[in-house]
Amino acid sequence: MNDMSTVKAAPASPQQAVDSSVLGLAPRPVTVEETGLDALFIQELILKQFLESGVLDLLQLVTSMALAGSLLESVLAHIKEEGLVEVKGQSDTSGALRYALTDRGRAGAVEAMSRDGYVGPAPVTLQEYTRIVEAQSTRNHDLTRAQVHAAFSDTVIRSTLLDQLGPAMHSGKAMFVYGDAGTGKSFISRRFARLLGQHIFVPHAIAVQSNVIQFFDPSYHHPTQKLGQSPGLCLNSGHDPRYVLCERPLVITGGELQLGMLELQYDGVTRCYRAPLQLLANNGMMLIDDLGRQHVAPVELFNRWIVPLEERHDYLALKNGQHIQVPFDSQLAFSTNLNPLDLADEAFLRRIGYKIHFDTPTEEEFSAIWQQECAGRGLDYDIRHLRFLLQDLYAKEQRTLLPCHPRDLIGLAQDYNRYQAKTGISEEALQWAWDNYFVQLSEQEKRQ
Repeated sequence: MNDMSTVKAAPASPQQAVDSSVLGLAPRPVTVEETGLDALFIQELILKQFLESGVLDLLQLVTSMALAGSLLESVLAHIKEEGLVEVKGQSDTSGALRYALTDRGRAGAVEAMSRDGYVGPAPVTLQEYTRIVEAQSTRNHDLTRAQVHAAFSDTVIRSTLLDQLGPAMHSGKAMFVYGDAGTGKSFISRRFARLLGQHIFVPHAIAVQSNVIQFFDPSYHHPTQKLGQSPGLCLNSGHDPRYVLCERPLVITGGELQLGMLELQYDGVTRCYRAPLQLLANNGMMLIDDLGRQHVAPVELFNRWIVPLEERHDYLALKNGQHIQVPFDSQLAFSTNLNPLDLADEAFLRRIGYKIHFDTPTEEEFSAIWQQECAGRGLDYDIRHLRFLLQDLYAKEQRTLLPCHPRDLIGLAQDYNRYQAKTGISEEALQWAWDNYFVQLSEQEKRQ
Protein backbone atom coordinates (compact mmCIF):
# COMPACT_ATOMS: atom_id res chain seq x y z
CA MET A 1 0.00 0.00 0.00
CA ASN A 2 1.38 3.42 -0.94
CA ASP A 3 1.67 6.03 1.79
CA MET A 4 -0.98 8.71 1.90
CA SER A 5 -0.85 12.18 3.36
CA THR A 6 -2.96 12.92 6.38
CA VAL A 7 -5.80 15.41 6.42
CA LYS A 8 -4.44 18.70 7.76
CA ALA A 9 -4.89 22.41 7.32
CA ALA A 10 -2.88 23.80 4.42
CA PRO A 11 0.52 25.00 5.60
CA ALA A 12 1.95 28.38 4.77
CA SER A 13 4.14 27.87 1.72
CA PRO A 14 7.80 28.55 2.53
CA GLN A 15 8.35 29.83 -0.99
CA GLN A 16 6.02 32.79 -0.72
CA ALA A 17 8.22 35.10 1.33
CA VAL A 18 9.61 38.12 -0.50
CA ASP A 19 13.27 38.83 0.15
CA SER A 20 15.49 41.78 -0.63
CA SER A 21 17.21 39.98 -3.50
CA VAL A 22 13.93 39.98 -5.43
CA LEU A 23 13.23 43.63 -4.73
CA GLY A 24 16.78 44.51 -5.79
CA LEU A 25 16.32 43.04 -9.26
CA ALA A 26 14.59 46.14 -10.60
CA PRO A 27 15.80 49.41 -9.03
CA ARG A 28 13.80 52.50 -9.88
CA PRO A 29 15.21 54.45 -12.87
CA VAL A 30 15.71 58.15 -12.19
CA THR A 31 16.96 59.23 -15.63
CA VAL A 32 15.72 58.66 -19.15
CA GLU A 33 18.85 56.63 -19.92
CA GLU A 34 18.18 54.27 -16.99
CA THR A 35 14.74 53.39 -18.36
CA GLY A 36 16.35 51.98 -21.50
CA LEU A 37 13.72 53.83 -23.52
CA ASP A 38 14.27 56.48 -26.16
CA ALA A 39 13.60 60.05 -25.00
CA LEU A 40 11.23 60.60 -27.94
CA PHE A 41 9.32 57.43 -26.99
CA ILE A 42 8.76 58.74 -23.43
CA GLN A 43 7.78 62.14 -24.79
CA GLU A 44 5.14 60.64 -27.07
CA LEU A 45 3.86 58.43 -24.26
CA ILE A 46 3.38 61.55 -22.12
CA LEU A 47 1.53 63.31 -24.94
CA LYS A 48 -0.78 60.32 -25.39
CA GLN A 49 -1.44 60.30 -21.64
CA PHE A 50 -2.50 63.95 -21.77
CA LEU A 51 -4.63 63.26 -24.85
CA GLU A 52 -6.51 60.56 -22.94
CA SER A 53 -6.70 62.19 -19.51
CA GLY A 54 -6.80 65.93 -20.21
CA VAL A 55 -5.31 68.16 -17.51
CA LEU A 56 -2.82 66.48 -15.15
CA ASP A 57 -0.43 67.53 -12.42
CA LEU A 58 2.97 65.90 -11.91
CA LEU A 59 1.81 63.46 -9.23
CA GLN A 60 -1.04 62.24 -11.44
CA LEU A 61 1.37 61.81 -14.34
CA VAL A 62 3.81 59.89 -12.13
CA THR A 63 1.00 57.61 -10.96
CA SER A 64 -0.28 56.85 -14.45
CA MET A 65 3.12 56.41 -16.10
CA ALA A 66 5.03 54.68 -13.26
CA LEU A 67 8.11 56.85 -13.75
CA ALA A 68 10.00 58.93 -11.20
CA GLY A 69 8.87 62.50 -10.67
CA SER A 70 12.31 63.99 -11.35
CA LEU A 71 12.51 62.10 -14.66
CA LEU A 72 9.08 63.25 -15.83
CA GLU A 73 9.72 66.78 -14.64
CA SER A 74 12.76 67.04 -16.92
CA VAL A 75 10.81 65.68 -19.92
CA LEU A 76 7.90 68.02 -19.19
CA ALA A 77 10.26 70.98 -19.13
CA HIS A 78 11.57 69.99 -22.56
CA ILE A 79 8.19 69.48 -24.23
CA LYS A 80 6.96 72.73 -22.62
CA GLU A 81 9.85 74.52 -24.32
CA GLU A 82 8.81 72.81 -27.57
CA GLY A 83 5.32 74.25 -27.18
CA LEU A 84 3.63 70.87 -26.78
CA VAL A 85 2.22 71.39 -23.27
CA GLU A 86 1.31 74.42 -21.25
CA VAL A 87 0.72 75.21 -17.57
CA LYS A 88 -2.97 75.46 -16.66
CA GLY A 89 -2.60 76.83 -13.16
CA GLN A 90 -2.43 75.13 -9.78
CA SER A 91 -4.52 72.27 -8.46
CA ASP A 92 -7.22 73.40 -6.02
CA THR A 93 -6.45 70.47 -3.72
CA SER A 94 -2.68 69.99 -3.83
CA GLY A 95 -1.48 73.31 -5.15
CA ALA A 96 0.65 71.48 -7.74
CA LEU A 97 1.04 72.89 -11.24
CA ARG A 98 -1.35 71.40 -13.78
CA TYR A 99 -0.44 70.77 -17.41
CA ALA A 100 -2.39 70.25 -20.64
CA LEU A 101 -1.69 69.85 -24.34
CA THR A 102 -1.38 72.81 -26.66
CA ASP A 103 -2.88 72.57 -30.15
CA ARG A 104 0.53 71.57 -31.43
CA GLY A 105 0.88 69.00 -28.68
CA ARG A 106 -2.55 67.59 -29.43
CA ALA A 107 -1.63 67.11 -33.09
CA GLY A 108 1.56 65.33 -32.04
CA ALA A 109 -0.36 63.10 -29.63
CA VAL A 110 -2.91 62.15 -32.29
CA GLU A 111 -0.11 61.27 -34.71
CA ALA A 112 1.66 59.18 -32.06
CA MET A 113 -1.62 57.45 -31.20
CA SER A 114 -2.16 56.54 -34.85
CA ARG A 115 1.11 54.58 -34.81
CA ASP A 116 0.70 52.89 -31.43
CA GLY A 117 -2.38 53.17 -29.23
CA TYR A 118 -0.79 52.13 -25.93
CA VAL A 119 -1.41 54.49 -23.02
CA GLY A 120 -0.43 53.57 -19.46
CA PRO A 121 2.59 52.74 -17.34
CA ALA A 122 5.85 53.09 -19.25
CA PRO A 123 7.02 49.77 -20.67
CA VAL A 124 10.33 48.05 -20.03
CA THR A 125 12.55 47.10 -22.92
CA LEU A 126 12.56 43.55 -24.25
CA GLN A 127 16.24 43.31 -23.32
CA GLU A 128 15.48 44.33 -19.72
CA TYR A 129 12.52 41.96 -19.54
CA THR A 130 14.69 39.07 -20.74
CA ARG A 131 17.20 39.84 -17.98
CA ILE A 132 14.47 39.85 -15.34
CA VAL A 133 13.00 36.55 -16.58
CA GLU A 134 16.41 34.87 -16.46
CA ALA A 135 17.03 36.19 -12.94
CA GLN A 136 13.60 34.95 -11.77
CA SER A 137 13.73 31.59 -13.54
CA THR A 138 12.04 28.67 -11.82
CA ARG A 139 15.27 26.79 -12.52
CA ASN A 140 17.04 29.00 -10.00
CA HIS A 141 14.85 27.66 -7.22
CA ASP A 142 15.85 24.52 -5.35
CA LEU A 143 12.91 22.27 -4.51
CA THR A 144 13.34 19.56 -1.90
CA ARG A 145 11.31 16.49 -1.06
CA ALA A 146 10.47 17.97 2.34
CA GLN A 147 9.02 21.11 0.73
CA VAL A 148 6.94 19.10 -1.75
CA HIS A 149 5.46 16.82 0.90
CA ALA A 150 4.80 19.76 3.25
CA ALA A 151 2.98 21.66 0.51
CA PHE A 152 0.71 18.64 -0.10
CA SER A 153 0.18 17.66 3.52
CA ASP A 154 -3.48 18.68 3.19
CA THR A 155 -3.96 16.52 0.09
CA VAL A 156 -4.61 12.80 -0.29
CA ILE A 157 -1.92 11.79 -2.76
CA ARG A 158 0.50 8.88 -2.92
CA SER A 159 4.04 9.56 -1.82
CA THR A 160 5.36 7.73 -4.86
CA LEU A 161 3.43 10.08 -7.14
CA LEU A 162 4.72 13.15 -5.31
CA ASP A 163 8.22 11.78 -5.67
CA GLN A 164 7.71 11.69 -9.43
CA LEU A 165 6.19 15.16 -9.67
CA GLY A 166 8.71 16.80 -7.34
CA PRO A 167 11.83 16.09 -9.43
CA ALA A 168 9.91 17.11 -12.56
CA MET A 169 9.14 20.50 -11.03
CA HIS A 170 12.70 20.82 -9.73
CA SER A 171 14.15 20.14 -13.19
CA GLY A 172 12.00 22.69 -14.98
CA LYS A 173 11.45 20.20 -17.81
CA ALA A 174 8.08 19.71 -19.44
CA MET A 175 5.70 17.13 -17.96
CA PHE A 176 3.14 14.84 -19.57
CA VAL A 177 0.55 13.81 -16.98
CA TYR A 178 -1.99 11.25 -18.13
CA GLY A 179 -4.63 8.91 -16.78
CA ASP A 180 -8.38 8.39 -16.63
CA ALA A 181 -10.68 11.37 -16.29
CA GLY A 182 -11.24 12.33 -12.67
CA THR A 183 -7.96 10.92 -11.31
CA GLY A 184 -6.80 14.36 -10.13
CA LYS A 185 -4.36 15.33 -12.90
CA SER A 186 -5.57 18.90 -13.31
CA PHE A 187 -6.20 19.41 -9.60
CA ILE A 188 -2.71 18.32 -8.57
CA SER A 189 -1.04 20.18 -11.45
CA ARG A 190 -2.75 23.41 -10.39
CA ARG A 191 -1.63 22.98 -6.81
CA PHE A 192 1.97 22.50 -7.88
CA ALA A 193 2.04 26.18 -8.77
CA ARG A 194 2.51 26.86 -5.05
CA LEU A 195 5.99 25.32 -5.33
CA LEU A 196 7.31 27.51 -8.13
CA GLY A 197 9.17 29.88 -5.81
CA GLN A 198 8.96 33.36 -4.35
CA HIS A 199 7.15 36.33 -5.84
CA ILE A 200 8.29 37.82 -9.12
CA PHE A 201 8.24 41.10 -11.02
CA VAL A 202 5.78 41.26 -13.93
CA PRO A 203 5.97 44.28 -16.29
CA HIS A 204 2.94 46.33 -17.19
CA ALA A 205 4.15 46.37 -20.79
CA ILE A 206 7.18 45.56 -22.97
CA ALA A 207 8.65 47.88 -25.60
CA VAL A 208 9.97 46.40 -28.83
CA GLN A 209 11.43 49.32 -30.77
CA SER A 210 8.42 51.61 -31.31
CA ASN A 211 5.87 48.87 -30.55
CA VAL A 212 4.38 48.13 -27.13
CA ILE A 213 3.14 44.73 -25.98
CA GLN A 214 0.61 44.93 -23.15
CA PHE A 215 1.72 42.33 -20.65
CA PHE A 216 0.28 42.50 -17.14
CA ASP A 217 -3.00 40.54 -17.14
CA PRO A 218 -4.98 40.34 -13.88
CA SER A 219 -6.49 37.05 -15.05
CA TYR A 220 -3.10 35.41 -14.56
CA HIS A 221 -0.97 37.88 -12.64
CA HIS A 222 -2.06 38.29 -9.04
CA PRO A 223 -0.34 41.21 -7.29
CA THR A 224 0.97 40.90 -3.78
CA GLN A 225 1.87 43.64 -1.34
CA LYS A 226 4.34 45.94 -3.03
CA LEU A 227 7.02 45.69 -0.38
CA GLY A 228 10.01 48.00 -0.65
CA GLN A 229 8.25 50.69 -2.67
CA SER A 230 8.27 54.22 -1.36
CA PRO A 231 4.86 55.51 -0.26
CA GLY A 232 5.38 58.70 -2.26
CA LEU A 233 5.51 57.97 -5.96
CA CYS A 234 7.45 61.14 -6.68
CA LEU A 235 10.37 59.90 -4.60
CA ASN A 236 13.32 58.40 -6.47
CA SER A 237 13.65 55.21 -4.45
CA GLY A 238 12.05 51.78 -4.17
CA HIS A 239 11.70 49.18 -6.93
CA ASP A 240 10.80 50.10 -10.47
CA PRO A 241 6.98 50.61 -10.49
CA ARG A 242 6.88 49.67 -14.15
CA TYR A 243 6.82 46.17 -12.65
CA VAL A 244 4.13 44.68 -10.42
CA LEU A 245 5.21 42.30 -7.66
CA CYS A 246 3.06 39.20 -8.24
CA GLU A 247 2.62 35.57 -7.34
CA ARG A 248 4.10 33.30 -9.96
CA PRO A 249 1.52 32.87 -12.74
CA LEU A 250 -0.47 29.74 -13.47
CA VAL A 251 -1.86 29.85 -17.01
CA ILE A 252 -4.39 27.12 -17.81
CA THR A 253 -5.89 26.50 -21.21
CA GLY A 254 -8.00 23.57 -22.36
CA GLY A 255 -10.15 22.59 -25.29
CA GLU A 256 -10.46 26.24 -26.37
CA LEU A 257 -6.76 26.49 -27.23
CA GLN A 258 -5.94 27.47 -30.81
CA LEU A 259 -2.55 28.14 -32.37
CA GLY A 260 -3.41 31.82 -32.77
CA MET A 261 -3.59 32.17 -28.98
CA LEU A 262 0.16 31.41 -28.88
CA GLU A 263 1.00 34.40 -31.08
CA LEU A 264 1.00 38.15 -30.49
CA GLN A 265 -2.55 39.52 -30.63
CA TYR A 266 -2.84 42.86 -32.46
CA ASP A 267 -6.00 44.91 -32.05
CA GLY A 268 -6.51 47.14 -35.06
CA VAL A 269 -8.95 49.35 -33.16
CA THR A 270 -6.75 50.11 -30.15
CA ARG A 271 -3.55 49.62 -32.20
CA CYS A 272 -2.06 47.61 -29.34
CA TYR A 273 -0.42 44.20 -29.01
CA ARG A 274 -1.31 41.73 -26.28
CA ALA A 275 1.05 39.04 -25.06
CA PRO A 276 0.28 35.38 -25.92
CA LEU A 277 -0.41 32.78 -23.24
CA GLN A 278 3.07 31.27 -23.04
CA LEU A 279 4.64 34.71 -22.59
CA LEU A 280 2.22 35.49 -19.76
CA ALA A 281 3.28 32.21 -18.12
CA ASN A 282 6.97 33.12 -17.93
CA ASN A 283 8.53 32.43 -14.51
CA GLY A 284 5.45 30.37 -13.70
CA MET A 285 3.54 27.36 -14.98
CA MET A 286 1.48 26.68 -18.08
CA LEU A 287 -0.97 23.78 -18.03
CA ILE A 288 -2.47 22.56 -21.30
CA ASP A 289 -5.46 20.65 -20.03
CA ASP A 290 -7.62 18.12 -21.89
CA LEU A 291 -4.91 17.61 -24.51
CA GLY A 292 -6.40 16.07 -27.63
CA ARG A 293 -9.70 17.96 -27.22
CA GLN A 294 -8.49 21.16 -28.91
CA HIS A 295 -9.68 22.40 -32.29
CA VAL A 296 -6.07 22.15 -33.50
CA ALA A 297 -4.52 18.73 -34.14
CA PRO A 298 -2.13 17.61 -31.38
CA VAL A 299 0.74 17.23 -33.85
CA GLU A 300 0.40 20.89 -34.88
CA LEU A 301 0.33 21.94 -31.24
CA PHE A 302 3.39 19.85 -30.44
CA ASN A 303 5.29 21.23 -33.42
CA ARG A 304 4.65 24.73 -32.07
CA TRP A 305 6.50 23.80 -28.86
CA ILE A 306 9.60 22.17 -30.31
CA VAL A 307 11.78 25.32 -30.44
CA PRO A 308 10.68 26.75 -27.06
CA LEU A 309 11.25 23.42 -25.29
CA GLU A 310 14.72 22.92 -26.74
CA GLU A 311 16.03 26.47 -26.96
CA ARG A 312 14.27 28.07 -23.96
CA HIS A 313 13.14 30.96 -26.13
CA ASP A 314 10.32 31.60 -28.59
CA TYR A 315 9.82 33.66 -31.74
CA LEU A 316 6.84 35.96 -32.20
CA ALA A 317 5.83 37.98 -35.25
CA LEU A 318 4.82 41.63 -35.34
CA LYS A 319 2.19 42.73 -37.83
CA ASN A 320 4.90 44.01 -40.20
CA GLY A 321 6.33 40.49 -40.40
CA GLN A 322 9.32 41.18 -38.17
CA HIS A 323 10.13 38.32 -35.78
CA ILE A 324 11.33 38.95 -32.25
CA GLN A 325 12.97 36.53 -29.85
CA VAL A 326 11.39 36.34 -26.39
CA PRO A 327 12.29 34.21 -23.37
CA PHE A 328 10.43 30.98 -22.67
CA ASP A 329 10.71 30.13 -18.99
CA SER A 330 7.63 28.34 -17.73
CA GLN A 331 6.99 24.91 -16.29
CA LEU A 332 5.02 23.38 -19.16
CA ALA A 333 2.61 20.57 -18.34
CA PHE A 334 0.37 18.62 -20.70
CA SER A 335 -2.61 16.83 -19.17
CA THR A 336 -4.72 14.29 -21.02
CA ASN A 337 -7.19 11.44 -20.53
CA LEU A 338 -5.95 9.83 -23.74
CA ASN A 339 -3.05 7.51 -24.42
CA PRO A 340 0.03 9.71 -25.01
CA LEU A 341 1.14 7.42 -27.86
CA ASP A 342 -2.10 8.27 -29.66
CA LEU A 343 -1.27 11.97 -29.48
CA ALA A 344 2.43 12.23 -30.21
CA ASP A 345 5.24 10.22 -31.72
CA GLU A 346 8.17 8.99 -29.68
CA ALA A 347 10.44 11.73 -31.09
CA PHE A 348 8.35 14.45 -29.49
CA LEU A 349 7.71 12.52 -26.30
CA ARG A 350 11.48 12.31 -25.82
CA ARG A 351 11.53 16.11 -25.65
CA ILE A 352 9.19 15.98 -22.68
CA GLY A 353 11.31 15.02 -19.73
CA TYR A 354 8.66 13.38 -17.55
CA LYS A 355 5.68 11.15 -18.34
CA ILE A 356 3.65 10.69 -15.16
CA HIS A 357 0.65 8.39 -14.87
CA PHE A 358 -2.23 9.13 -12.50
CA ASP A 359 -3.98 5.99 -11.28
CA THR A 360 -7.37 5.41 -9.63
CA PRO A 361 -7.42 5.45 -5.80
CA THR A 362 -7.58 2.44 -3.53
CA GLU A 363 -10.51 2.11 -1.12
CA GLU A 364 -8.29 3.38 1.68
CA GLU A 365 -7.35 6.48 -0.33
CA PHE A 366 -10.96 7.01 -1.37
CA SER A 367 -12.01 6.83 2.29
CA ALA A 368 -9.40 9.44 3.24
CA ILE A 369 -10.65 11.77 0.49
CA TRP A 370 -14.24 11.24 1.69
CA GLN A 371 -13.28 12.17 5.26
CA GLN A 372 -11.41 15.22 4.02
CA GLU A 373 -14.40 16.38 1.97
CA CYS A 374 -16.74 15.96 4.94
CA ALA A 375 -14.39 17.95 7.16
CA GLY A 376 -14.08 20.72 4.57
CA ARG A 377 -17.86 21.08 4.36
CA GLY A 378 -18.40 20.97 8.14
CA LEU A 379 -20.18 17.60 7.96
CA ASP A 380 -19.90 14.77 10.48
CA TYR A 381 -18.11 11.74 9.04
CA ASP A 382 -20.26 8.62 9.28
CA ILE A 383 -18.57 5.40 8.17
CA ARG A 384 -21.99 3.87 7.48
CA HIS A 385 -22.50 6.28 4.59
CA LEU A 386 -19.17 5.27 3.10
CA ARG A 387 -19.91 1.56 3.48
CA PHE A 388 -23.27 2.09 1.81
CA LEU A 389 -21.56 3.69 -1.18
CA LEU A 390 -18.75 1.17 -1.49
CA GLN A 391 -20.70 -2.02 -0.84
CA ASP A 392 -24.21 -1.24 -2.10
CA LEU A 393 -23.48 1.10 -4.98
CA TYR A 394 -19.91 0.92 -6.30
CA ALA A 395 -19.57 -2.85 -5.92
CA LYS A 396 -23.03 -3.55 -7.29
CA GLU A 397 -22.52 -1.49 -10.43
CA GLN A 398 -18.79 -2.23 -10.66
CA ARG A 399 -17.89 1.42 -11.02
CA THR A 400 -14.34 2.70 -10.73
CA LEU A 401 -13.43 4.82 -7.72
CA LEU A 402 -12.22 8.29 -8.67
CA PRO A 403 -10.83 11.09 -6.46
CA CYS A 404 -13.43 13.55 -7.75
CA HIS A 405 -16.42 11.41 -6.67
CA PRO A 406 -16.52 12.36 -2.94
CA ARG A 407 -16.66 16.06 -3.75
CA ASP A 408 -19.31 15.63 -6.43
CA LEU A 409 -21.54 13.11 -4.62
CA ILE A 410 -21.49 14.97 -1.30
CA GLY A 411 -22.26 18.21 -3.15
CA LEU A 412 -25.28 16.67 -4.86
CA ALA A 413 -26.46 15.12 -1.59
CA GLN A 414 -26.31 18.54 0.04
CA ASP A 415 -28.31 20.01 -2.84
CA TYR A 416 -30.99 17.38 -2.23
CA ASN A 417 -31.08 18.01 1.52
CA ARG A 418 -31.36 21.78 1.09
CA TYR A 419 -34.31 21.19 -1.24
CA GLN A 420 -35.87 18.85 1.37
CA ALA A 421 -35.10 21.34 4.17
CA LYS A 422 -32.87 18.76 5.88
CA THR A 423 -29.38 18.95 7.34
CA GLY A 424 -26.42 16.60 7.12
CA ILE A 425 -26.43 13.74 4.63
CA SER A 426 -28.21 10.40 4.60
CA GLU A 427 -28.30 7.20 2.57
CA GLU A 428 -31.44 8.51 0.91
CA ALA A 429 -29.61 11.68 -0.17
CA LEU A 430 -26.58 9.68 -1.33
CA GLN A 431 -28.77 7.34 -3.38
CA TRP A 432 -30.42 10.37 -4.98
CA ALA A 433 -27.00 11.90 -5.69
CA TRP A 434 -25.80 8.61 -7.19
CA ASP A 435 -28.82 8.33 -9.48
CA ASN A 436 -28.34 11.87 -10.74
CA TYR A 437 -24.55 11.77 -11.05
CA PHE A 438 -24.06 8.62 -13.10
CA VAL A 439 -25.74 7.72 -16.37
CA GLN A 440 -28.22 4.99 -15.54
CA LEU A 441 -28.53 2.30 -18.22
CA SER A 442 -31.48 -0.01 -18.64
CA GLU A 443 -30.92 -3.76 -18.40
CA GLN A 444 -31.24 -4.06 -22.18
CA GLU A 445 -28.65 -1.28 -22.71
CA LYS A 446 -26.27 -3.02 -20.29
CA ARG A 447 -26.53 -6.25 -22.31
CA GLN A 448 -25.81 -4.51 -25.63
